[in-house]
Amino acid sequence: MNDIEQIYRNDFGISFYWKEGNEIVSDKIQLLFKQMGFYFSVQELNEFHDLIEDCVTDHNDNTRGAKRAFDKFLLKTPYVAIDLEISPIELNSIKDLVDGSLFRLNLNEYIYGFGMN
Repeated sequence: MNDIEQIYRNDFGISFYWKEGNEIVSDKIQLLFKQMGFYFSVQELNEFHDLIEDCVTDHNDNTRGAKRAFDKFLLKTPYVAIDLEISPIELNSIKDLVDGSLFRLNLNEYIYGFGMN
């Protein structure tokens, strides 16, 4: 795993930058979960975050109790041709992965960017 720079990881997946030699390729973020990989720009990762939030809101409004544990949800992605069928547990895990990744990206931008003295 020397050819990646980890951004965030949970039990469901990982986000990272690829490295070329000792240089980090920071224009795209690799997001891996559920035997799938997405190669997102920061803008696309933010779009995916918004789509996840919409999915969480829609399904929290339309599901109740034990039934919710067995439902499958359709999660849209920034790529119009790709939607994902996921369980509520997977939705929460993907949400955590994306939220954690964006938090780390924003924190690093602050620390190493405009937050530096």
